[in-house]
Amino acid sequence: MRSYSLIAPAKINLYLEIIGDRPDGYHELAMVLQSISLADRIDIRAIGIETIVVRCEHPLVPADADNIAYRAASLLGKQFPDVFARYGGVEITINKQIPVAAGLAGGSTDAAAVLVGLDLMWELGLTQGELQELGAQLGSDVPFCISGGTALATGRGEVLSPLPNLDQLYVVLAKYKNLSISTPWSYRTYRQEFGHTYIDDTEARENSIQRVHSGPMVSAIAHQDNIEIGKLLHNDLEKVALPEYPQLLKLREAFASQNVLGAMMSGSGPTIFALTESLAQAQEVEATVKAKMADPGLEFWIAQFNSSGITIAH
Repeated sequence: MRSYSLIAPAKINLYLEIIGDRPDGYHELAMVLQSISLADRIDIRAIGIETIVVRCEHPLVPADADNIAYRAASLLGKQFPDVFARYGGVEITINKQIPVAAGLAGGSTDAAAVLVGLDLMWELGLTQGELQELGAQLGSDVPFCISGGTALATGRGEVLSPLPNLDQLYVVLAKYKNLSISTPWSYRTYRQEFGHTYIDDTEARENSIQRVHSGPMVSAIAHQDNIEIGKLLHNDLEKVALPEYPQLLKLREAFASQNVLGAMMSGSGPTIFALTESLAQAQEVEATVKAKMADPGLEFWIAQFNSSGITIAH
């Protein structure tokens, strides 16, 4: 087939713990990641000449090598030059539904879709594990975006252990249109303020990771205990983002006051989300918080938890 359309879901963090520094300069993390039904659509089409074209109508999405989706195609082209020469280049059209620079892995999931789509189009026959290894070269969230569902992520986020699906839960998300938080800023500021708490010893770091593997959040997910999952939401990066951006704290408090399972910032932010057990409750929470905040610059989305990552659009 000379073209593919793929659905690329966003992700939220249900848990994010910063354990310490890694020798490669990244942070050692322990996270629980969850795909949601808010998704981009990626159309990939063969164009017969050896070039990569990216199209996206969103003004903040680059259409050149700065785009991680472009880099995903370029990476596969370099890995398989004979195949690239045989099939030629591609046009990648990104239909952007996931907000940009929101802590929802919008760029990473687009890159994941390009890897999956080109694997199919170029008939490479790569396994999911091989695609994830390639994805890890592009960004820490890309491997998870390929497989999706619910997973424990360790290392810098690329070492994944699948967890039972939670696709009965709903999430209300809100983001200030004109606010974005730089991920490098978040981690750098966290290191400056909390670096003294980091675990340096390799064995102690391993023990810390194992504690999360057998910890309360993983246990709550295993038992499908929604109330407990809501109570155990945790994100270390809130410690730097919420004091810096008081409007996020206010938004988080507005969600938390609505009898939701829990509310938190996703990833490095600035998206704040609340968990609910039904679509009706999610809609009620959205309407109430929207009225309470009364800010035209605040955007809302409702999504369901997803049990899969990249899928072919039907």
